[in-house]
Amino acid sequence: MVKVCVTGIGLISALGGSLEDSWQNLLAGKSGIRLHQPFPELKPLPLGLISQQPSELTMLTQMVVASALQDAGLVPPLANCAVVIGSSRSYQASWERLARQMYSGDAKNFPVSDLGNWLETLPHINAIAAARQIGASGIVLAPMAACATGIWSIAQAALLIQTGQCQQAIAGAVEAPITPLTLAGFQQMGALAKTGAYPFDLHREGLVLGEGAAVFVLESAELAKQRQAKVYGEILGFGLTNDAYHSNSPEPEGKSAIAAIKQCLERSCLTPNDIDYIHAHGTATQLNDQMESMVIQRLFPQGVAVSSTKGSTGHTLGASGALGVAFSLMALKHQILPPCVGLQQPEFDLEIVTAARLSKIRQVLCLSFGFGGQNTAIAVAKSQ
Repeated sequence: MVKVCVTGIGLISALGGSLEDSWQNLLAGKSGIRLHQPFPELKPLPLGLISQQPSELTMLTQMVVASALQDAGLVPPLANCAVVIGSSRSYQASWERLARQMYSGDAKNFPVSDLGNWLETLPHINAIAAARQIGASGIVLAPMAACATGIWSIAQAALLIQTGQCQQAIAGAVEAPITPLTLAGFQQMGALAKTGAYPFDLHREGLVLGEGAAVFVLESAELAKQRQAKVYGEILGFGLTNDAYHSNSPEPEGKSAIAAIKQCLERSCLTPNDIDYIHAHGTATQLNDQMESMVIQRLFPQGVAVSSTKGSTGHTLGASGALGVAFSLMALKHQILPPCVGLQQPEFDLEIVTAARLSKIRQVLCLSFGFGGQNTAIAVAKSQ
């Protein structure tokens, strides 16, 4: 099997404008979550905004792709580089603005010219724009799998390399989800926190929406060696399953989540005992944290280190798994376990990391669970 290495990472989050800034702030136990009121019709809410106002998808994508290429020491055009960039919300903010324009006055007399170039806001166009940005003329994929999108994107790109369809891919997810409809929708479900994100805490209130993007340069080990590229780590394997149960509640016994993790470990030639750290999905909602804790307790030995970084970045929806993989690779590189910021009083019997600490880390498991019961797990390892 072809080895797949990560040779570049670009990351932007509410914690910082770069991978290094976000990582340092995370280790310091800081949070990018603040009380904001970006839309006058909605009450102030805790949000993980990158700047003072909601970010724009195209700009976020351009910045994070450029960062990843620079980090990998690559210069466009990269004609044979595959592009796999997903988003769960994509250009939803643009469509909401358009809907407001259409229905704020007389819809019958709405001029067609005001639609602008609406084709540029179709869900898959962001991935195509990234391909144009780097001069890639090969495979372009735009996965959309709710909060499982980020890991799904990396898994698809790894598969393209493993099966010999390309030797290089840029993969990840970008999310600019702070829109009136997204906020109102999560609020209507009773899923939004009122003061902050407290994963796995007895007094957790729900999720805090955050903006973010993480993109990786993946290469075959052979190409990375040929280029003498620095290597963050290796993608060992992944598992992707679906509950086929409910639109927004996880299957109570976590059967499909367990299946995804087992699938991932088997493909990675690992056992549960081989995992040194689990980057949990940890949304700070009642149902997710309960189900995820149960799954971890059922599958892994007592004492495996666990943390969720959503108390720092907010829940970046489709990008959250990609951010998780980036932080996991930094944990491998620096041999430091990142903390579960926001946790005060744990509800579950897990070895949750509450402050950054040095630890021998070789293999890491990163988990994401998305609405619709979409479950993803990916294993990454320190490069040999």
